[in-house]
Amino acid sequence: MAIFSFIFTGSCLRELLSKTGLEDHYENKLTLSTVLEINADTTSDEPLTTMQSLPGAFLKKLRMANVNARSVKCLTTDQEVSYCGVDNLDTDSDSSDVINPLDLITALFLCSDGFLQQEMVQKMSMCQFAVPLLLPNCDTEQSTLMLWALRDIVKKFRPSSQTDTTAFVEDRIVLSDIPMVSFVKLGESSLSKSQILNKLLSNPQQYHDTFVHRDMECGDASRQISDGLVEIIWYLPCGIRNIDMLTEPVAVANLRGDIRSFETEFSFLCKTSAAVYIFTDDLETDFFKILKSKKTKAELYLVVNSQRKMFGVDILKKLIRNCDINEKNVIVKNKQNDAEFVKILQSSVGDIIKKCPNRLTIENMADMAQQMGIWVDEDCDECQSAWKMADEITKNITDTIKFKNEKLPLQGQIWKELSQLEKERCRLRNAGDQEIEHYTSSLNKKEKELREKQYTFDMSDATERFILGLSGSGAERSYFLKWMQINLDNLSRQNLSVLRGRYKDLCQRSQEKKDDVKDLDKQLSDCSLGLEHFLRELGQLYEASCSFPEDSPQRKQMEHLPGLCAQMLLDGFPIELVDGDASNIPLKWISAVLTQLHTLVQSNSTIRVVTVLGVQSTGKSTLLNTMFGVQFAVSSGRCTRGAFMLLIKVNKELKEELECDFIMIIDTEGLKSPELAQLDDSHEHDNELATLVIGLSDVTIINIAMENSTEMKDILQIVVHAFIRMQEVGKKPICHFVHQNVSDISAHDNNMRDRKKLLEQLNEMTQAAARMEKKENITKFTDVMEYDPDTSSCYIPGLWHGTPPMAPVNAGYSEAVYSFKKTLMKDFRKCQRNYDLTHFLKWTQSLWEAVKFEKFIFSFRNSLVADAYSRLCSEYNGWEWTFQKEMYKWMVSAETKISNIGITDQNPQRSIRDVLQDLLIEASEKLSEGEKKIQDNLVKYFEKQDGHVNLVEKYKEDFVSGAKTLRRETENNVRIKLHGAIEIKEGMTELDEIRCSQASTLEKKVLALLQTCKQNKSVLSDEALEEEFERMWKKTLSEIKFRGLPRRHVAQDAFRILHDHLSMRSGYVNSMLDGNSLVDCGKTPFVVESEDWWQKTKGFVMHLNRDHLRMKLQELCDNIIKKCQEFITQKVKNKTDYHDFYIKELLEIIDETSQQNKKRKVPEECEVKLKLHICGIAERTFQEKHNDFIEVNDPKKCLEQSKNKYLTEFRDLFHNRDQCQKKAEEFTKLCLQPAVQDYVTKMICPDVVDEVKTGKGSEDYSTRGAFQFSILKQLLMDGKYEKYREYINRYESFVKDWLFDHIVQQLSKDNRLEKLENKHLSEIVKMITAEISKIRNTTHTVKYIKTFIQNMCCAIEEKLVFPKDALDSIMTLNYSANTEQFADDLTGFVGKMEQSLSAKYDKEGDIKERLKSLPFKPQDKMFTSLFGCGKQCPFCCAPCEAGGKEHAKHFTSIHRPQGVTGWVNLKTTVLRTDICSSSVISDRKFNTNLTEGKPHLYKDYQKYYPDWIITGDSSIKASDYWKYVMATFNDTISKDTHALPADIPEDWKALTTDDALKSLKNAFNMK
Repeated sequence: MAIFSFIFTGSCLRELLSKTGLEDHYENKLTLSTVLEINADTTSDEPLTTMQSLPGAFLKKLRMANVNARSVKCLTTDQEVSYCGVDNLDTDSDSSDVINPLDLITALFLCSDGFLQQEMVQKMSMCQFAVPLLLPNCDTEQSTLMLWALRDIVKKFRPSSQTDTTAFVEDRIVLSDIPMVSFVKLGESSLSKSQILNKLLSNPQQYHDTFVHRDMECGDASRQISDGLVEIIWYLPCGIRNIDMLTEPVAVANLRGDIRSFETEFSFLCKTSAAVYIFTDDLETDFFKILKSKKTKAELYLVVNSQRKMFGVDILKKLIRNCDINEKNVIVKNKQNDAEFVKILQSSVGDIIKKCPNRLTIENMADMAQQMGIWVDEDCDECQSAWKMADEITKNITDTIKFKNEKLPLQGQIWKELSQLEKERCRLRNAGDQEIEHYTSSLNKKEKELREKQYTFDMSDATERFILGLSGSGAERSYFLKWMQINLDNLSRQNLSVLRGRYKDLCQRSQEKKDDVKDLDKQLSDCSLGLEHFLRELGQLYEASCSFPEDSPQRKQMEHLPGLCAQMLLDGFPIELVDGDASNIPLKWISAVLTQLHTLVQSNSTIRVVTVLGVQSTGKSTLLNTMFGVQFAVSSGRCTRGAFMLLIKVNKELKEELECDFIMIIDTEGLKSPELAQLDDSHEHDNELATLVIGLSDVTIINIAMENSTEMKDILQIVVHAFIRMQEVGKKPICHFVHQNVSDISAHDNNMRDRKKLLEQLNEMTQAAARMEKKENITKFTDVMEYDPDTSSCYIPGLWHGTPPMAPVNAGYSEAVYSFKKTLMKDFRKCQRNYDLTHFLKWTQSLWEAVKFEKFIFSFRNSLVADAYSRLCSEYNGWEWTFQKEMYKWMVSAETKISNIGITDQNPQRSIRDVLQDLLIEASEKLSEGEKKIQDNLVKYFEKQDGHVNLVEKYKEDFVSGAKTLRRETENNVRIKLHGAIEIKEGMTELDEIRCSQASTLEKKVLALLQTCKQNKSVLSDEALEEEFERMWKKTLSEIKFRGLPRRHVAQDAFRILHDHLSMRSGYVNSMLDGNSLVDCGKTPFVVESEDWWQKTKGFVMHLNRDHLRMKLQELCDNIIKKCQEFITQKVKNKTDYHDFYIKELLEIIDETSQQNKKRKVPEECEVKLKLHICGIAERTFQEKHNDFIEVNDPKKCLEQSKNKYLTEFRDLFHNRDQCQKKAEEFTKLCLQPAVQDYVTKMICPDVVDEVKTGKGSEDYSTRGAFQFSILKQLLMDGKYEKYREYINRYESFVKDWLFDHIVQQLSKDNRLEKLENKHLSEIVKMITAEISKIRNTTHTVKYIKTFIQNMCCAIEEKLVFPKDALDSIMTLNYSANTEQFADDLTGFVGKMEQSLSAKYDKEGDIKERLKSLPFKPQDKMFTSLFGCGKQCPFCCAPCEAGGKEHAKHFTSIHRPQGVTGWVNLKTTVLRTDICSSSVISDRKFNTNLTEGKPHLYKDYQKYYPDWIITGDSSIKASDYWKYVMATFNDTISKDTHALPADIPEDWKALTTDDALKSLKNAFNMK
């Protein structure tokens, strides 16, 4: 029979596992991490239609502590409840798809690993479900004592002995010596044992189904595999007499099935229980005789039902007599109702508890179980091995404070000092009168000493064992960590429970007990000992090792530690992000851990982050645990301190939808109310924590307990500040307010008025916070975050249904949390960004930096923002250059058109000014089109989901304005150039008319002579023809009245233009022109005079002596003069006459250069003298140019020069010689070749820039920051002070020269310049050839070569500028009609021209000279885009790197010691070492004319320089580059600036070239 039963039940197990889809997990156990995975079913409400869906549905509800978890069942197709009428009495319902809840629970426990079993037991215990004590396996007929599964349950209660106090008992349940009573069944029993037990354990007003019974949903389904299951529940009193059913704690065990079939389990209960209650109706069974012979420690009780028909009193008495049963131990249910009967049972159990000597902890039951052949789940090798390792560490801990000091020394006072030192380095509050850089240097030195002190401690044996435990295999490691958690919690609990009780009492009387509260808070911190303390120790070991060189053995020894911690995080254990005791993040450690984790998951680490914030003890951790099934500490012994992060994996099927691989949950310690915060100075900590975690979040949950509404408002102030700071960096986290402990089911509707009131309060707080953050544009809460009062508020009932500890979790709580979870999942889908762990890490670093500075203006040292900004700048620069290139090409075409007026004009009646108007209209349209393209590109760019564009959203307007400015400046430039081209053309008109008139006269004379000679019948020789021509020539010249061009007085014209230019300025300025003339100006070098001008320079920080300031101004003036001289030289090279707009352009150059250098503004007196000086130089040069032009273009001389040409043409016409070849050659050499050369020269200008911008090394020119990096790197490599001096003092000329050299280098490689020239040569030749062919095919309309040439010129008038005098010469006396031959000849000559020019380009050597001859200088064009706004830091002169020209704020990545630019202490004349990034976080002051000579705090610099952002440098590393330069060239700088050498801090002297380069890379975010 037993064998048959075994076979039957064994097959039942396999059948049930198959039916429920668990067969694969019988061997390969379900794991906790798999169950916690976010998948499609996580928030799915699809009905359960198959048996396979039941285990998942049960676990899903159980994870969320839903008391209805055991009620899961398959729904039939007919959803209506069927009515069981009389007709249906004989019909059996189909139970094939029904499973008893106990079978489902048993199956799941059999198919789960130890950690999932532990989690299931934990949640079942919260729901007040009975949990397995002995788990049967009908396949092996072997039960297992579930010691490990039960080990994590911690219960809190108040026994009768403590009812008059506020004290309570909190203990791990397997260690509690609570007596156990067991309830079993013998044969049949008409009483429902489980129902009676439920009533026994429940207060009549709070009935709860602790044990599954037949009247529950599916409880009547036959049990297949759960017979033999022993369940256990603990009755724990709350200390309130009217509520407690029993005054002392008791464990109640319940064996399922007939004890005759499960003798081992029954015997185990008899040996471990104080009493065993046997329910039976079968009083005649022989089992009682067997029972009599057994020696049991437990007192046996018989429970029978007298209401059963078969019951006989005589039989009962006989049984009592024969089996020596104590009559008092027989409990008979008579006619009394269940309530009365249960009271009898309660009384019986109460008596047993009082007198019970047999108290056996569940842990001690393990020995008994092993003796009886019952397996113990903790007996597996991994668990035992892990326990031994954990026990070795924890067994000797008696004093946690002593243990932490001796065994975990690195995280103690040293770490706290390091944390304070980090913040002091960011805030410089205690610098006093010390030089800032010397003070920061001393902080640096102190940090090094502390790190060295840390490293003097040998690694303790406890730490070594902990590392060994972490290094184990997967299961062993997890067991080890869990054992450590359990053991450490056990150690801490007793002390902490008492301390927290006292802390709570003191806080209620806070004002008079302030010192006591502080002392208690410290005790709480000191007595606490958890896993996080061991991990902190590893973190500090790692951080201390980081102070050693990378290849040092000390560092190598610790390299594996972050990987161990990363694996922990991957295994589902929470890791401390913020150390709550030190209020700090060990950034190097966290960085290494997250980097290792990123590697472990093979870079598939995109995450969504959800964070919870709220007041202390409002159920934040419980909310997260319920929502995600995780295990953040919630017991009073282990409250959250700081912030912990935990990862939950996202299932493959949902990854694409959520666009992430993991959900990261961050749990934080409770924020304190302002009253409490004042007691322990935790305002700062709360602000820091809130700002950090909100900044890291995609979704932020603000947890509010409704009973703390006043406190809630105060906490919200912290939150609002944090949201405003996040809005500054383009982050708008989704926010939800969770209102807990809401009792009314209609809370959401009833609280509409409260929600509106809350929003009003939030708006008020937002306005107040915005004023404090100086963000007056923010006026309401929704300006800083996504918040809808209706959808962003969630109302959750209280956690417990009744009075703990016997209260189950409120079903309303679980359902509300589940509903909220569904909202969160929708939010994850809406989140735009999907950052991976590396980005999360960068955010953490950047946010924490900002937090430490107490200034939440996020600098571009934030690597993510810097990267996003750099990409935007790079894209914008590309669009800007495309626009400029298009406009350049259009401008070349327009100037070509203007030059060709009168040559190719199809409408001779149109004036030059008409052409100008048409071109201005066309330019405007072209500019609008180009601007629109940039604006459209910007819109598209910010619509992208990648590239972190949200981080730079606030800079969008800067670039929009920059595009408008670019258009405005280009339009102005185009207008000037068009007017200039027109003026030149108009200036040439008179000359052209003279030449045209003379040519016309001569042509008529030659034609008349030709006719005369041809009428003469005799044949004339060439000599005779020449004599005739000579007579005609002399006679004609004597008849022409030659009038030359009028000669201008350039000095007078230039002075008039200068006078008009300054006419709107002050009377003083104009008076300086009186009595002046340009004749004598500019003949001697310009010298800035030492007068009172220096007092008028605005914005100068007064750390320089007057002579030094004069020298700086002299440098500026010299730079302006150099620029102007270059312009003058360029104009002189043109073959055109002088024009007034040359002087106007010069004056604009002077003004523009002065404005770009607002740091050294030119005083008015100096400005006038400078303009007179430059105009004086210009007028003499331009006068000479004008005189030369008149001389060269003397009409009579020009005519004399063309005499031979006329003679040759006359001869050819007379002899009827074919002119085709000759005219084709002349047209090619005199017209096409110079025009083509001019075209190629113009066209390669933008190509040269493109070559540099897109070729190798182009990234150096992609943004202003990248450009600065490349220059500074090159300067460092060169290591010459002279170059640094040039860079600092003559930035523009230095950079242009540097650019020019790099352009030359780039174009020298692989004959790149020649290739560019040949490319354009080939393009234009193809076009010319095509036009020749096209005109050749229209010979029926083009009958003369003259017309052919005219058509050719018209066809390519926008490409080539034809020299008018050469063209006129060719067209003169050109009457040949053989156009086809001309076309053939011309094609041939054009081919030869291409070969000739190509050979010329290939042979030309000096690239520098060729580049200098270009219409614009490529280096100037590149400089303009890379120079930016031209603003410099008001303190150290570092150039602004912001993108676009119209940015609202200026910034630079790297500031310099002020001494580098020659600034001195006025009292001592010693070079200064102050660096802006340190000064702005100190209490130091500056003094400028803007402050009217009064000292002003550096940290409030924005009062006078509101458009600058100067951020602090906590690492003291960002400016290491310039510190190295200052230290290296200190003596040279002092001699150069006539000052005393700076007092260089010691750590500056230790810096190397490598340190400087590393600093440079970090500052500019370069790899």
